[in-house]
Order: sequence, then structure tokens, then C-alpha cells
Amino acid sequence: MVLVAGDEQAHALGLMPGMTLATARALHPHGHVHEADPDADRALLHALADAAERYTPLVGVVGEDTLILDITGAAHLYGGEEGLLNDARERIAARGFHIRTAIAGSPVTARAVALYGAGGIIAPSHDAEAVQSLPIAALGLDAARRASLERLGLKRIGDCASRPRAPLAERFGKDFIEKLDALTGRVETPISPRRSLPACIAERRFAEPIGHEEDVRRSLLTLAADLKRILEKRGEGARALELAFFRADGATRIISVETGRPLRDPQTLLRLFREKLDGLADPLDPGFGFDAIRLSARRVENFAETMTSLDANEDFEAEIAALVDRLAARFGARRVQRLAAADTHSPERASRLVPAQSVGALALDFSAFTPIEEDAAPARPIRLIEPAERIDVLAEVPDGPPIRFRWRRVLHAVIRADGPERIAPEWWRTPEGTATRDYYRVEDENGRRFWLYRDGLYDRETSTPRWFLHGLFA
Repeated sequence: MVLVAGDEQAHALGLMPGMTLATARALHPHGHVHEADPDADRALLHALADAAERYTPLVGVVGEDTLILDITGAAHLYGGEEGLLNDARERIAARGFHIRTAIAGSPVTARAVALYGAGGIIAPSHDAEAVQSLPIAALGLDAARRASLERLGLKRIGDCASRPRAPLAERFGKDFIEKLDALTGRVETPISPRRSLPACIAERRFAEPIGHEEDVRRSLLTLAADLKRILEKRGEGARALELAFFRADGATRIISVETGRPLRDPQTLLRLFREKLDGLADPLDPGFGFDAIRLSARRVENFAETMTSLDANEDFEAEIAALVDRLAARFGARRVQRLAAADTHSPERASRLVPAQSVGALALDFSAFTPIEEDAAPARPIRLIEPAERIDVLAEVPDGPPIRFRWRRVLHAVIRADGPERIAPEWWRTPEGTATRDYYRVEDENGRRFWLYRDGLYDRETSTPRWFLHGLFA
């Protein structure tokens, strides 16, 4: 067992990461030791990344201890890069952390200067000069290559940058030159954001933190109106939205909602988020107040303008979609489902449950169903008994319609029968030996109608076909 981290007092006593626990206890037997929890450390780093989104939505996580932020176009909100850097330091320090920070044109350069240098702000186009004095460890090489470079006297980045590139690539590999170019800013290195960037954003920052519900509601309505104007210019509507609350103490809370069809009406968006906030198991806590609120459209689609009828009747489909969105915001998208048609001959698979907000769920395609004439009896019942229940049937001939059948210990005499509707098994889906079904619509002496089927063709698939009841007609 080895030490993976220590506080300032431990470092002052010479207890450094990598030292064995036995050695550390021999040197200082009264030190407090706690078992490492990498999962908790990772969760904490991502929580800090959420808080860092107050500066920019493009935040990347590198390794186990580094956040990379693309602050292009965002520094002016804090009075410049120095103001943004100071604000970040103060907020992190208020939460009990010590951080090393740097701003550079390349994320690789910024990380190296923060970890191995003095940090600070690197002037534009001066990345190569800023890393000259950094140790060779800033390249992130394996221990063997790092030791070989040090034996050759190449202990600083400047020592390597001044040498011919071809011999270095031949001896230490092509990736060594790639790492060196990225560190000195000769090649652009993109940031891999931990979350996909939103399509568009509306944001409000407050000189004084707000916490009253009415203030938050007005701010959200203003943000929704701003987002609507952006979406109108793009000809789009939002399908997935995210509301981020940034507290003055650095804590961040993110609330997400999805919609069944593209939306951009501010009042509708406000109602959805109110439903979501009212249904939270962990209520939103303003603490000392929110100093920034951001509304983002994470996913958008083309928005088709529709004209309402002249008699001002509400669009029924729009009402259903609004209801589905409100229920999904309150209870979760996966808990609000509806039936969707499936292209199959098997009755039990002719429909399936899908999230009501999924693409196409609000405008189902019923082309898989055979249309029936007006006032005609339905070919199949709306609801099926699943699984089908075994019944005892008496028929005139083995492959003829039923005359009488017993279901749940009640005997029914058949006075009318229509069929059969033969449904063969789907050979690409069902196992070998699955029987063909002959379905009948029957009516008993009391006017009740049933949907029965004989499982197996007589004298071809089986000598003793079985009968099942699969549904009831209303």
C-alpha cells in the first residue's frame, strides 16, 4: 500500500505520493491515514467541472486532476483574462481547494505551465517561449524514455526543441515529436468537451445574487424569450433543454427537460420547467443566491409554423403533446409511454410501448394495420390477453370452427363464427417447430364476442391441435 496524496503538513514532513504506507508510518506513526476513493475523487472533479461551466460551456476533463476550459469570447464578461482567472481562483479557494492555473493559446501548453511552471497568463503566440524552462516530464512520456532523455542531458523542453527533429523522432518515436509540437503550440490541439455543446444559449448574470422564487421565475421567462428569438432566426425549435443554476458559493444545479415536438414558446417552456422543479426529489436550494442562470437548447429540430383554425378551436394534437411534455417533466420521460405500431403479422408484437416523447411517437404510422370500413366489425380486438389462455373446444371437424368452448370453467355455445385468419410463424424470429395459427371471431348465445385460435394445422403440424383465447371484443 502506498500514499497517493497528502496535505501540506504531510508534504512538509517529507511524506510524498508513492511512498509506502509502512515507511510513512515508521517516520510518523501518529499521522492520520484514509483509504483512497478514486470514484469519489472523479465525482468531485466532475462536480467542479459543472461549476466551471459558469465561464464557458466547453469544459474538458483531462486525467484525474485537470480541467481544460475554452474561454474564447468569454473573458470580457469578467473584465479580461486576468479577471476571469482571479474569479476562478477565489471561487475554488472558497470551497477549500488550492489550484494551479494558466491561460495559453494551446490547452496542452496551459496544462503544462500550470502543473510544471509558475502558471499565469501566456501572451498570444508566446507558447513556445513559455515552456522552454519546463522539465521534460511536462511532455507526459513514459519513465523509460524520460530517463533516456535525461541521460543525454535533455532535461528541459528547450533542450529538446533546439535539437534536430529527425534523430529525436528516430530514437524516441514519432509521438515524441507530436507531443513536443503540441506543447510548444506548433499544432492546434482541440479540447474534448465532457458534454456536447448546446445548439444555442441564453444567459443572465446578476450583480447581486437572486434567490426569491418570483425573481427566478422572471429571469427564466426572460431567458426563454431570448432563446425564442435565437431559435426563430435559425428556424428551429428545441427538443431538449437544460437550465443551469450557478450559486454564489460555487455550487451548480442542472435541470433538464425534453419535449415531444420542437418548442420555443416562453410560457410553455416556463411551465415545463416549473413541473420539473416541483417534481424534484431534492428541491432546488438557492443557498446564498444565484449569480448566473443559463438556459440551453441541447437538441433542436426544424420548426414548422402552423396556423390555427378560424373558429379558434385548440389543436387536439398540440394539447396531447403539451400534456405528454408536462407529465414527462414531472415523472420522467421513460415513465410516460404510448403504443407504436410495428410491421409484423404476429398479434402480440403488432404494437410496442415507446417513450411518448420519442421521435415519431406523437405521430404514429398506422400503415402496418389493415384499414376497416366504417361501421364494420373490427378484425382484431383492441386489447389482447397476454399470454393467451388455454381453452377446451368442441368442433365439428378437427380443422373446423368451434361449436362450444370452455373458458375459466364457464361453457360458451357458439352461434356465429368468422374465420379462419391464418397467421404463419415468422421463421426468422421464432424457433423451429412453432405452429401456424388459425384465428376465429366467435359470438356466444349471450352476444359476447371472443377471438380464438387453433395452434397447429391438423394432420400437417400436429394430430391434436390446441385452442387458446387471445382477446375479447368490447
